[in-house]
Amino acid sequence: MKIQIKYLWISILILQACVPVRKFEEISDKQEVCAAELKTLKTLKTELQTENTELQSENQQLNDLNKRLIDDSTILGKSLRIKEKQYDKIDLLNQRIQDQLEMLQKGQSIEKQRLMADLEKRKSDLLVLEDQLRDFEIDLNNKKKQLEDMSVELQKREQRVNELEEIIANKDAIVKALKDKVAKALLGFRDKGLSVIEKDGKVYVSMDAKLLFASGSTKVDTEGVKALKELAKVLEDQKDLEILVEGHTDTDKMRSNAHPKDNWELSVLRATSVVKIMLGNSKMDPTTISASGRSQFIPIDLENKAKNRRIEVVLIPKLDELFEIINN
Repeated sequence: MKIQIKYLWISILILQACVPVRKFEEISDKQEVCAAELKTLKTLKTELQTENTELQSENQQLNDLNKRLIDDSTILGKSLRIKEKQYDKIDLLNQRIQDQLEMLQKGQSIEKQRLMADLEKRKSDLLVLEDQLRDFEIDLNNKKKQLEDMSVELQKREQRVNELEEIIANKDAIVKALKDKVAKALLGFRDKGLSVIEKDGKVYVSMDAKLLFASGSTKVDTEGVKALKELAKVLEDQKDLEILVEGHTDTDKMRSNAHPKDNWELSVLRATSVVKIMLGNSKMDPTTISASGRSQFIPIDLENKAKNRRIEVVLIPKLDELFEIINN
């Protein structure tokens, strides 16, 4: 290309030497046009070279893509063959399922009959269970009513128990107060064989026989009368008491042909003498006091006979109110 341009310039110079100025100017104009075209051609060449490079790159990409497509086609071909085999297996499986379905349809009538019979049996069982449930509900309601009645009765009983406990507590308080009152009134006779104790809701005033009687006698001596008068004064205002006077002896047998002939008579006569003195020296109600003889059969000390010879005045609170609540 450069050699051609050089020859072109030499030619021009020769022509310049040979042609007139006008011609030279025309040639110069043509030269400029050629130079411009040359520049344009160079630019076009550069663009074509760039485009060629891009096309080569695209061509390479297309080649790579084509290779991948070929590889993918191979893989797809293999996959297609695998799928075809799978489709064959599916068809075979579908045929088996169809065969089984036909068998099930053939046996459906028998199975349906069996299911219907089972359903009828279950319905029958359900009816039985419903009847049982209804009976159970009736029984449950009856028991609920019984429970409510029992609850009401229990409340009534609790109320009665509370009343009984209150009465017993009051009686206990009365017995204790009575015991303290009697003990205080007979304090001067404590060292003379007299004791006052509370036991089992009762007050026991125990007096040794020597405080009241001479040996074998049924007559109360002076000191004993004093003690019985004091006791009677304490008891004459007590309206809710039962008073039991008990005579006790030792085991020694009586040696007299006259009365008292034995320990039974002696214990009864001594108790009776005590009752007469208490009634004769107070305003006690005779219906609240009684005398009894215990003879020798309730000893309090097997080693000391003297302690067994005694009079016991037992003060028993009346429990009429308590028994009335219990009976009701």
